[in-house]
Amino acid sequence: MKFTHLLIISFLILLASCKGYEPTPPYVYESNPHYAWGYAQFFGAYYNEYGNKNNVISVSLFSDSLSLNDEGSLVGFGQYLFLEDVFVAAKDTLLPVGTYTINTSGSTFTIAPGVNDTIDNEVYTLGATISYFEQNASKSTLKRISSGSMVVSISNDGKHTVNCNFKTADNKELKGSFTEILPHIDESQKNPITRKSNRLKTPLLFSEF
Repeated sequence: MKFTHLLIISFLILLASCKGYEPTPPYVYESNPHYAWGYAQFFGAYYNEYGNKNNVISVSLFSDSLSLNDEGSLVGFGQYLFLEDVFVAAKDTLLPVGTYTINTSGSTFTIAPGVNDTIDNEVYTLGATISYFEQNASKSTLKRISSGSMVVSISNDGKHTVNCNFKTADNKELKGSFTEILPHIDESQKNPITRKSNRLKTPLLFSEF
């Protein structure tokens, strides 16, 4: 019986060797994803102490295969768009209709680009980013968004439609769309230092291209 088993194993190995080496093809990132859910966080005039009186909103959008567990951690595989600093007028508390561009001016209807910053010998990514969560964790990737625009509209039933036309820091096109109710969370009463401290607790954990 053992001899027969060894013959079968030898035969299978021989068959495998006849197929030759087939390298794993590179992962192709979806350049025009549909985001199924998300939320916005309102921080008020977060940069007022630096002379910018515009309000700031952060927008997070997720593909449907990503979800939050009971601890509030993101689980699953898919794409996560994070626009950390979206600047709107001082009168706006919800993400208003309009066209937003990626730039560093801090003016209304702009989005801060993705940048890397080194603090205490740790590298942190701030601003606009796209994260790809893969089943093979070694392939999970974060990319900084460096240019482009985003168009926002609101339907009569209160759903936000977001259409993106960005480019990442490595000059890859990133489109993407979202049409759904966008819950807004008021974070404006929290101490600004809290937001900075929470952000700094999450260093760059992905490979970046």
